[in-house]
Amino acid sequence: MENDYYVCTGCALLCDDIGVELEGGKLNKVHTACRKGFAFMKGCTNPMECAVNGERTDIDSAIKEAASILRNAERPLIFGHANSSSGAQKKAIDIARKTNGFIDDTSSFCQGPMVEAIMEGKLKTCTLDDVRHKADVIIYWGADPANSHPRHMSRYSYFPRGKERQRGWEEDRTAITIDVRKSDTAEICGQNGFYQIPVKGDAEFMDAMVSALSGKIPKTSYDLDKKKLLELASILKKAKFGVIFAGLGMVYALDDREPLYKLMDKLNSVSNFHLIPMAGHYNMRGFNENLFEETGYINRVKFSGEEVLHGPEYSVVEALRQKAVDAALVIGADPLSSLPRSVVRYLEEIPLIVIDPCHTLTSVKANVTIPCGLVGVETGGSAVRMDGIEIEVKQIVDTDRLSDEEIMTRISEAL
Repeated sequence: MENDYYVCTGCALLCDDIGVELEGGKLNKVHTACRKGFAFMKGCTNPMECAVNGERTDIDSAIKEAASILRNAERPLIFGHANSSSGAQKKAIDIARKTNGFIDDTSSFCQGPMVEAIMEGKLKTCTLDDVRHKADVIIYWGADPANSHPRHMSRYSYFPRGKERQRGWEEDRTAITIDVRKSDTAEICGQNGFYQIPVKGDAEFMDAMVSALSGKIPKTSYDLDKKKLLELASILKKAKFGVIFAGLGMVYALDDREPLYKLMDKLNSVSNFHLIPMAGHYNMRGFNENLFEETGYINRVKFSGEEVLHGPEYSVVEALRQKAVDAALVIGADPLSSLPRSVVRYLEEIPLIVIDPCHTLTSVKANVTIPCGLVGVETGGSAVRMDGIEIEVKQIVDTDRLSDEEIMTRISEAL
């Protein structure tokens, strides 16, 4: 077994305690990783090949063709990034700027609103290490980490014995799930720690919690156990260090974030609460931070000369729906699998470039496919954990594939 520990890029926890065993220069065994991490680190079952218009080719020819497509486009889309290294993301921003292109990522239709609010200082946050060592009240809201992030509860939130929580979950921590269904995470929290709400009932529940925290009788349009909610308010008031893990269930339920802002403000007037978005892909937060540093926005950007345009019309969904782009480069994403067919069908009508370690549904339709090394296994780099902490990622095995950053650099230089 290797003496070094490595980082798993299977999800946005970026667990940095992964042990490996190599055999013949290849990854043979993985220790400590969860089931998702293990499957990810074992690599692609169907690796992508270098091709132009369906014909196998060399890397130089593929990069040349990709640069030609982007150079000849008037309004290219650069999309993906959440499963790319931070270095590749920065080069993607350079390419979008050079080509007056659209640039967007998966946060545009998932955790973007929460990350944006944190980066604008509208929501109080903390690190996962703070949670492990200090948190005594933990709320999983619209999130099911037992399945989405299998080591979340054991490594960072509920079960660890932190510096200030030596007695762990048995005595020092209270875990609560707020969700539309009784998830596996809710089962762990127990019947007393589960609060079931109707679909899209999150805003009303937040308002009811604000009332309960203010000592008023909470009201909602749906049947609510007022006594149980008042008991929850009492628990939250006594919290020394509370955290809400905001899942996609919360994100998709809120038409706007004002109810959440009001709840967080109220919680921090009577207690001490933080929020961490439950990002899924390992470097979604990294793209948000890299683009914010360059433009002041975390996604949905269009470059136009020296001007930076921003708005919902520049999102990947609207850009494709309105047929506003005339070419696309997809890196570290599979939009033909993750977005509605009615939206992504247009990708089949325009020149398409895909950069990815693995064969995907999107790569099947691509004019140019360029395989890259798997970050965290075949190549290194850096990424940003779901709580905003930058993590260095080391290479484990050798490969003849270029890193995603090297490919994006060469495309940018060829423009």
